[in-house]
Amino acid sequence: MKPLAFLLLALACATAAAQTNVRVRGTISALNGDVLNVKSRDGRDIQLHLLPDTQVVTAKKTTLAEMGPSAYVGVTSVKGPDGRMVAKEVHSIGPQVPQMHGPWDSTPNSTMTNANITSTAQTSGGNEITLKYKDGEQKILVTPETEIVTFVPGTRRQAAAVMIGVRS
Repeated sequence: MKPLAFLLLALACATAAAQTNVRVRGTISALNGDVLNVKSRDGRDIQLHLLPDTQVVTAKKTTLAEMGPSAYVGVTSVKGPDGRMVAKEVHSIGPQVPQMHGPWDSTPNSTMTNANITSTAQTSGGNEITLKYKDGEQKILVTPETEIVTFVPGTRRQAAAVMIGVRS
């Protein structure tokens, strides 16, 4: 069975002098030993060579309540028809991920906000979360359709795997 999953890779290319991060978005097309084949969004076939210590995590559905009131999250959102920001995905992130709010490449006109949840309120259409980050604050609507996930240890063979810590 070929794993087919959407993939967000942080590919850290190690050199003697410095490291450069490269984001790869696409679909896993195969895993052969330590070589992960990805079909990129623009149709290119990319081969990623995985090191033995590559960390693999999989997405696990959760809820805002399970995440907790001051959870550090990444929220992918788009503007709704009424101008409010609407979350497409909320996911837990580690403290090493920098706080920010800015354009994102997951869907057209999307943004990413990495911040702590400072409050949650019931509103029409779902829950409005307030996110506080170093340069500001965002209020984002989390609807019943919003994916809410955390990440748990996984294996290379799991179809929904997201690889982190990959080095070329």
